[in-house]
Amino acid sequence: MSQPQILLVDDEKAILKLLQTVLAKEGYTEVDSVESAEEAIEACRSKSYDLIILDVMLPGKSGFEAAPFIREWTAAPILFLTARSTDLDKLTGFAIGGDDYIIKPFNPLEVIARLKVHLRRTTGSGSPGSLPAKRAGIQEIYDFGYFVVDGTAKELTVNGSAVDCPAQVFQLLLFLCRHPNRVFSKDELYERVWGESAFRDDNTVMVHIHRIRERIERNPAKPEFLLTVRGLGYKLVHRGAEP
Repeated sequence: MSQPQILLVDDEKAILKLLQTVLAKEGYTEVDSVESAEEAIEACRSKSYDLIILDVMLPGKSGFEAAPFIREWTAAPILFLTARSTDLDKLTGFAIGGDDYIIKPFNPLEVIARLKVHLRRTTGSGSPGSLPAKRAGIQEIYDFGYFVVDGTAKELTVNGSAVDCPAQVFQLLLFLCRHPNRVFSKDELYERVWGESAFRDDNTVMVHIHRIRERIERNPAKPEFLLTVRGLGYKLVHRGAEP
């Protein structure tokens, strides 16, 4: 079975070693570790992770500064790890893309418990070696006729041609493909795709909807796939389904 891919980011070697040891005892063996924000961003550019544990106080860029760049490449849960425990710090962490906030000093078992909760939410299982079939080699392809979304290869093809799609735009499109013909409000899309619950910006979803339409619609001004349901939200209509 496929293992969850986990990235640890901390400049304290002792903490990295502690987390690696605890994760290994719990059966999580696919764990990478880096010691700076720059290394974390580069790691997320080159590899797909299922969960990231990110220290806030790092040399160079902080974890808070790195999170938006990491979010350009992945929608994986980010668990901030820090000694900063004020409410403002926590809200800042959630606002910039974090999914959880763990205070140092921490109980390693609490970290594992929270990790499992987030993996269950995003992959369907918190247990090592039990990711969904799509991570074990089965393709996740959504064919809408005019365009095709390959969730496994992270590719968008429109009218037979590959189309560039930024990571966050692709994540929103992929989520809608997984739930065709279902109406989602802006709040629901924000929570389900970005996983944030504080300081949300209503324009974020609208901007990403616009960017999707620019890519998948024959005429973005008159969408036939990604529709606005007045007063309720948005839905992606599968070809042949009633809009």
